[in-house]
Amino acid sequence: MSKSHSAPKSLENAFVVYSRLFTYVRRYWPSLVIGIIASMVYSGIDAWFVYFLKVLVNKGLVAKNHEFLSTAPILVLVVFIMRGLASFLSNYNIASVSRSVIMKLRQDIFKHLQRLPARFYDHSTSGQVLSVILYSVEQVANASADVITTAVQSFFLVVGLLIVMFQTSWKLSLLYFFIIPLITVVMRYTSLRVRRLSLSIQESMAALSHSAEENLEGYKVVRAFGGQTFEAEKFDKAARVNRQREMKVIAARSWSVSSVQLIAAIALSVTLYVATLDIADSILSPGGFISLVAAMLALLKPMKDLTSMQNKLYRGIAGAETVFELLDEKPEEDKGTYTVPRVKGKMEFRDVGFSYDAKKTVLKEINFKIEPGQVVALVGRSGSGKSTLVSLLPRFYTDYSGEILLDDVSIGDYTLASLRNQFSLVSQNVTLFNDTIANNIAYGRFNDVSETEIIAAAKAAHAYDFIEQLPNGLQTLVGENGVLLSGGQRQRIAIARAILKNAPILILDEATSALDTESERYIQSALEDLIRTRTTLVIAHRLSTVEHADKIIVLDDAHIVETGNHAELLALNGYYAKLYRMQFKDESVDIEN
Repeated sequence: MSKSHSAPKSLENAFVVYSRLFTYVRRYWPSLVIGIIASMVYSGIDAWFVYFLKVLVNKGLVAKNHEFLSTAPILVLVVFIMRGLASFLSNYNIASVSRSVIMKLRQDIFKHLQRLPARFYDHSTSGQVLSVILYSVEQVANASADVITTAVQSFFLVVGLLIVMFQTSWKLSLLYFFIIPLITVVMRYTSLRVRRLSLSIQESMAALSHSAEENLEGYKVVRAFGGQTFEAEKFDKAARVNRQREMKVIAARSWSVSSVQLIAAIALSVTLYVATLDIADSILSPGGFISLVAAMLALLKPMKDLTSMQNKLYRGIAGAETVFELLDEKPEEDKGTYTVPRVKGKMEFRDVGFSYDAKKTVLKEINFKIEPGQVVALVGRSGSGKSTLVSLLPRFYTDYSGEILLDDVSIGDYTLASLRNQFSLVSQNVTLFNDTIANNIAYGRFNDVSETEIIAAAKAAHAYDFIEQLPNGLQTLVGENGVLLSGGQRQRIAIARAILKNAPILILDEATSALDTESERYIQSALEDLIRTRTTLVIAHRLSTVEHADKIIVLDDAHIVETGNHAELLALNGYYAKLYRMQFKDESVDIEN
């Protein structure tokens, strides 16, 4: 996702991309075959009609064959009914293949996104990913089924018209072959330029999507800090860049089409001149002359379409490259084979180290043990590595040094599904889905839970009182990320979700940070009941919430600096005691004010 597309790729690579793309197209081969056959019939009828003009003029108008003239309209009507049917079958079936390819690619991308590691999301914006799903995939459709339609119809129409021309006068028809090398050069140059520009359009669309997404998600901050004008200018700049790149593609395509048609028109003019000499010598019949001219004029459209097809093809391949680049991102490793219904909850970190990049170490030489049923608190300044440490447990990151054991088994030996089934997580950044409260609480168990269990979990989290007061109770929609609820309400729904999952290990990452004092007291009571039967890791900023923890691990500058319970750490009069006194002083000032 982060690769640069400043240089055009080789034609060999384009062939590889298109070959891979065709594996998606051929899955729908019945519709594709019907569409191709119908396209051949459609083009064949158009070529036949040009030839029919010769017969119509010579046999009907010149020879005045009344029997032929009386049947000709019926013949033309029947043939054009067949042409209309062929056009419908061609367009419908090819469009069906095209939309099926789009559907399948989007499904594959979305499924693949579910398996990508946390590091991918650390280095990719939502705007970039959405641009691939929405814009690039749409361009891919143009490079697959749509191109096939144009190629088949135009190719067979050109072949049919050339047959008509050669049947009429092969000498005059040879003149057209002199323009083919010139047309090839024009199409080659334009195609490479359009492909290079199309890659830059992918990047501009990603930037445009990212700008819009940031503004939509952060609209409160934008308005609160008066950033509307700044954001509008930033979006305008991204939109202008996108327009400039789009216009370069349009200019290249228009130049290509105009050049091809001009070359063809020159050849047509020369041919017409020679043809008039032929007529003077009675080499061509009147019908033959009309048929030849009509065929040459008709050739301009498929030539134009074939030129446009080249541009569309390379633009689609540019989109396909970004799609396949995303699909080629390595998914999370899941080489473990060990499964267990429910662990006891014993954990051990042995000399664990971790870095997000080479510049800064987040964790270094981390060693500690947690016994089943213990409540262990992780405290320290922001950025000391507390959240990163608990992120290693469900294997969100796997490139750590040292060893992490769960029930004396390396977490790398567990299957991902079995390992993550052992954890319930409540973080300070609550994620709720634009669904009902009931479905948000039941997330993870989905249909495998009764309403009675949902209500019990909501009551345990002290959430049911406010849920009952909502218009539709448990069936109330919460809005995008719970925007229709207060911070405390969202937090309690997240806690109810964790309670309902009933995992043996509970991770609380600032779980009560968004609650007022009264709600926090209720939640602390509920959590005390919850943690009695499970191992609990608590990340807390307010040290007053972890005073009763069995063990407190103090982190600073990527290291563990102190370990003990609340009383032991205060007696040490070290780093923890200093943090505690600072917070106690701040809280006292708040109370006095």
